Amino acid sequence: MFIQIVDLLGTIAFAISGALIAMNKRMDPFGVLIISFVTAVGGGTLRDVMIGIEPVSWMRNMTFVYVIIGSATFAVIIRKRISYLLKSLFLFDTIGIGLYTVVGIETGLVAGLHPVICIAMGTMTACFGGVVRDTLCNEIPVIFREEIYATACILGGMTYFLLLQFFEDRNYLFIIAGLVVIIIRLVAVRFKISLPSLYKSEDE
Repeated sequence: MFIQIVDLLGTIAFAISGALIAMNKRMDPFGVLIISFVTAVGGGTLRDVMIGIEPVSWMRNMTFVYVIIGSATFAVIIRKRISYLLKSLFLFDTIGIGLYTVVGIETGLVAGLHPVICIAMGTMTACFGGVVRDTLCNEIPVIFREEIYATACILGGMTYFLLLQFFEDRNYLFIIAGLVVIIIRLVAVRFKISLPSLYKSEDE
């Protein structure tokens, strides 16, 4: 039950982040809804397809569809009250990757996958929706920039398995691992910490 709540919260966060970037690109209401939808379910869809879940999770539970529509509508309604649209986008996106990382890990564990694969599932669940969103909005996906993004998800996943032997209640692990992802992302952006670039200019 707890992981379902986390999944819904992650869906809300990503749906709002998708709606915000769509509005920032001046899309019409239909475009806002589509971007919101693919942002929220893109990562989970890829995860379910790779694991072999048929049909994928959101197709079996209309609650997710209603939540996405409601979240997108909410974002449209409050758009004029959001003074810092890009900061709001960053916040909801960060919350989304933290929550979806643990959802992906749990789904991998239920499928009986190796911890390394579970971390990969968590990272893909958290990041792929944003990749689709940014691609459709003609932006370079955040995961392909120098920013700490997927790395935060991986570190959160590693934290989950490192602490697994110390907690009988996995709900605490969900919270801790999700917070690790969120905090790492926030700290990296706040202090402008990034991965080193492999590109070197001709002058160097």
